[in-house]
Amino acid sequence: MNSKKNKSRRVFLGKMLGVATAATLPVAKMSAASAAPVEMDSQDSWLKEITGEHKCLFDFPAHKNGAGLVHIYNYITTYQAAYGADVADISTIGTLYSVGENSSIAMAFTDDIWAKYKLGEYLSLNDPQTGKPAVRNLFYKTMDGDALPRVGNIGPFPDASVSALQAKMGTTFLLCNNAVTALSMDLSMKGHGETEAIIADLKNHVHEGIYLVPAMVIAIEKAQVAGISYNKQ
Repeated sequence: MNSKKNKSRRVFLGKMLGVATAATLPVAKMSAASAAPVEMDSQDSWLKEITGEHKCLFDFPAHKNGAGLVHIYNYITTYQAAYGADVADISTIGTLYSVGENSSIAMAFTDDIWAKYKLGEYLSLNDPQTGKPAVRNLFYKTMDGDALPRVGNIGPFPDASVSALQAKMGTTFLLCNNAVTALSMDLSMKGHGETEAIIADLKNHVHEGIYLVPAMVIAIEKAQVAGISYNKQ
């Protein structure tokens, strides 16, 4: 019995890692609404974006209503207000990965993907505008009346959205390739299509400027080797 379970587990992991590609894919040149294939790029190219004197990677595999985004915003604005640092001297990184109801991975995808694969329902997140499971990325860009991002009962923080942190604060976001594969397998098991087709669909609808890295565990290691501070959320 145990032998069969172990074999099944090895098969699952083998498929997941076998489907995953071992390349970093930047999508900075891809329109947020584009379905064009992303272009290959050299591994770990995202590290070139981390040039500030103050550098920190915020590791948040769970969305926690966007609390990790708020902490990035807090880090940057406090360095500005209390230490007189220019935003150009502050480099921050956010991690988008994991799978399941609490995962942060959905922050990377366009509204089309949220609607098509019912990611609001997947994450048990309702859109405050409709009161129904969200069919838009609640973390990428806020609307008047939105409740996210927030920390506990405090918020929302409009300038702590993914797009605002990218545009105003220069934050770099990383998306885990292995997690994309795992999410695609999960969505396939929920009846949303074949795994390989879902993988391609997700990768073609990643928001502009987010880097797809082979594995977040390696990206975190690369960041530490490069002297970037680590902040676990």
